[in-house]
Amino acid sequence: MSTSKIPDILQTYEADLLTEWHQSLATTHAQKGLIKEAELKEECREFLKLLRLAVQQGNLTNLQAAEWRELRELLTSISRSRSHKGFTPSETAIFVFSFKQPLFDRLRQQLHDPTELSQEIWTATTLLDQLGLLAVEAYQKAREDVIRRQQEELMELSTPVVKLWEGILALPIIGTLDSARTQVVMESLLQKIVETGSEVAIIDITGVPTVDTLTAQHLLKTVTAARLMGADCIISGIRPQIAQTIVYLGIDLTDVITKATLADAFLMALKRVGAAITRNQAK
Repeated sequence: MSTSKIPDILQTYEADLLTEWHQSLATTHAQKGLIKEAELKEECREFLKLLRLAVQQGNLTNLQAAEWRELRELLTSISRSRSHKGFTPSETAIFVFSFKQPLFDRLRQQLHDPTELSQEIWTATTLLDQLGLLAVEAYQKAREDVIRRQQEELMELSTPVVKLWEGILALPIIGTLDSARTQVVMESLLQKIVETGSEVAIIDITGVPTVDTLTAQHLLKTVTAARLMGADCIISGIRPQIAQTIVYLGIDLTDVITKATLADAFLMALKRVGAAITRNQAK
């Protein structure tokens, strides 16, 4: 068990430490603008209470131990909240690191032996550094979760399935077609085929900058899946450069209908569903 004086100091001077710590944080400009003072004080109070309870178990080094679980969860919650409110990683870490000053001041007041004081300050520094890193890691994970959700939403928005005619769908693809996006494309197209009972789906790749072997494989998977749902596929937007690349790479698209433009593909799709476009003769 630890013989540190830190548990006793947190127990005896908890109220004073809380006041000093909160005042230090409340004077920070970033804290003032992004969080209410009452909310900040409650976070400080809860953190200090859980810190006191944890260190009283005698373990001031292993934060993965059971006695630190509640404090870890609190820090994770605080860090996620800060990431949503617009705090920077540094501002999030300051929540923990700023507690060093009032704690160190109290240690200096209570401990007069230089060796003991040095050891306690080192123990406190190591402990608070670990907690600060934990807060930053939780913040970073929360930001990554937000970015991932935004990417998924953008991916869904960038692959709309449009109903051009009764029985005819169009899927314009813009940008690179990777494995993750192919899955979204395939799911969106198949769902729309089921909803509309369409017979033909046009996959337009005019907005795809280049086609390599992997891109072609993704397209073929989408075509195959659509066929299994009873819909024929036409790939449009085959530009001269893409045609040359496909030939050069030896990609086999012989079983797939391809057209140079979306208009050409649409005319063929109309024929497939038994429809036609005619022009009225001028009188």
